[in-house]
Amino acid sequence: MRRLSWILVNTLVIVALLLALSPMAALADSAFPRIINLPDDFQPEGIAVGRGTSFYAGSLANGSIYRGDLCTGAGFVLVPPASGRAIAGLYVDKNSNILFAAGTLSGKAFAFDAENGAMLATYQLATAFPSLINDVVVTCNAAYFTDSFQPFIYRVPLGPLGALPDQSSVERIPLGGDFVQAPGSFVFNSNGIVASSNGEWLLIVSRGELYRVDPQTGNAIKVDLGGGSLSFGDGMRLQGHTLYVVRNRLNQIAVVKLAPDFASGTIVRAITDPNFDVPTTIARFGPWLYAVNSQTPYTIVRVSRWRRW
Repeated sequence: MRRLSWILVNTLVIVALLLALSPMAALADSAFPRIINLPDDFQPEGIAVGRGTSFYAGSLANGSIYRGDLCTGAGFVLVPPASGRAIAGLYVDKNSNILFAAGTLSGKAFAFDAENGAMLATYQLATAFPSLINDVVVTCNAAYFTDSFQPFIYRVPLGPLGALPDQSSVERIPLGGDFVQAPGSFVFNSNGIVASSNGEWLLIVSRGELYRVDPQTGNAIKVDLGGGSLSFGDGMRLQGHTLYVVRNRLNQIAVVKLAPDFASGTIVRAITDPNFDVPTTIARFGPWLYAVNSQTPYTIVRVSRWRRW
């Protein structure tokens, strides 16, 4: 009888907790909209999460940057359009509150004040033609950019408190080792880029392959995925040893469990959503991923990081 009473008490406690948590979960779901609308004709590509609940999306159409709130879904154009400018990948250095942006066919990178949108610096990364500065990641001491048309990564070193350098400090690091650049002037190669938490390694997706790259030398090894493919790999986010890779035309986010040395991994599942429409990049906030759709109507879609097919 005492055992039965103990079981009954524990069951009631669990039920009470579930009843208490359900309204909280519903409140969180309603406070953070599943779909966030972006401006018409915006043509988004990159997305980044900044301080608090702020997010940023860049425009391929006119080079503007939209700032919004993940909690309310409301937002505004923070960085106004600029003639001849297009914005792809984005990353916010939360320590300095600097927003870094990849400048696509211009071969440039940009640094903006993430609070007021002021232009802080412009860097000419690529010297060869054609080049396409596609994505960016920031470590404790540098910002790294990929080039989809040239076999380089570009390093913009950062000073104390994220201080920005001058143009002469830009480093062009050739990709070597296992990395293979597909021939052709306008063939897409390197795309999304992330960094390990200590900055020791970079990970780059290129033509369905994942590479672990030494940020100092550019030496790359192909990550052994056990025969798995990351075809149509685009933007990525890394959380510990879990890598999330957008596979744009497949309308999914691949989840890859990586080994401690990042030299191997397994594609364990895929996250899909009926609202995905060729997503390009993702950002992470709490238990969620935010994917930006490249097709009209332009939206950002929130999904759980633990969601399956």
